[in-house]
Amino acid sequence: MIVEIKKGASKEEIREKINKMTSKKQNDLMKYAGKLKLNIDPLAYQKKMRDEWK
Repeated sequence: MIVEIKKGASKEEIREKINKMTSKKQNDLMKYAGKLKLNIDPLAYQKKMRDEWK
């Protein structure tokens, strides 16, 4: 995302644009917060993934 801040913009305008940009990003990420429900053992999955790279 690109935010244009023109020369001569006041501090308030800059803060508003930054707050708009960061608050939206934070709200989008909140839907991923929490635990994943897995049907397998996390440690077994991790070992399996590491073995595939060898």
